[in-house]
Amino acid sequence: MKIDFRSDTVTKPTPEMLAAMMSAKVGDDVYGEDETVNELEHKLASMFHMEAGLFCPSGTMTNQIAIKCFTQPMDEVICDQTAHVYRYEGGGIAYNSMASVRLLHGQRGILTPEMIEPEVNEENIHYPKSSLVVLENTVNKGGGKCYTLDQIAAIHHLCAVKGIKLHLDGARLFNALVATGDRASDYGQYFDGISICLSKGLGAPVGSVLLGSAAMIKQAKRVRKVLGGGMRQAGFLAAAGIYALDHHVQRLAEDHQHAKALAAALTETNYVESVMPVETNIVLFDVAKGFKADEVVHALGKKGILCNTTSNKTIRLVTHLDISAAMIDQTIDVISKLAI
Repeated sequence: MKIDFRSDTVTKPTPEMLAAMMSAKVGDDVYGEDETVNELEHKLASMFHMEAGLFCPSGTMTNQIAIKCFTQPMDEVICDQTAHVYRYEGGGIAYNSMASVRLLHGQRGILTPEMIEPEVNEENIHYPKSSLVVLENTVNKGGGKCYTLDQIAAIHHLCAVKGIKLHLDGARLFNALVATGDRASDYGQYFDGISICLSKGLGAPVGSVLLGSAAMIKQAKRVRKVLGGGMRQAGFLAAAGIYALDHHVQRLAEDHQHAKALAAALTETNYVESVMPVETNIVLFDVAKGFKADEVVHALGKKGILCNTTSNKTIRLVTHLDISAAMIDQTIDVISKLAI
């Protein structure tokens, strides 16, 4: 049996989620006539106290649509140098929005107003216009590190003073909410756009929702069409998202505990130099001197434990709803006895 820690995107729908999908009421969403898509968009917008939502195939699409809506060609996007919108979205900021990027070096990807303010360009024809700040919560490359609402509020205040839009890549936002105890309803006041991914920790097979003002979502729907993201009877997919929101949020705490157990086991081995502190469901660890990350991954794979490298010395494991407590125990046993 393989135990798959490569990502929380590898999950399969539960039987109950499949049943919800198969019984969904559907229509043509491009005409706005899919009842289940409309329900999902309204549900998330209400949850985060925002005006409207737009269901899309992926978090990359919701992020790229938001950036397109909040910038003009020759503008500049400010984000951390590890940000998903910069590293893992195929150069989409340049391709889709014709904007440049100002990269900051946050602590595990977490930005502060003190980092951002000096990088906001003054009005000058030689400089791109600083028009958007993008945050990521949780921070993937930061090992699932979370922003708190107080940190977000301070950045929002700076953006408001500077006249800059603020977007959140919330790929694993519900992990952050469960870990911090913050409320979704407090988020809408701080962001012009929020991208919510349903296919990671929440376990839906496909889909993300972009949240924003009614006017922004109207524009976003046009951009989605241009990007080829208009779907027809998408309610079958939206139903999985609704089921996930109703049944899979609080159980994220279990994934977090599993990740912490794995981290504790890794610290006791001779082939691990350090483990990044675990807050949510991502475990990042560096291999010790004399070991290679890809060799450790290969050795774990031979024992049925699947994971990925993120650099030549760093390995990532991600817990999710398809990982049981028994699987964690088995993995810890493999980790403790692994000979490389």
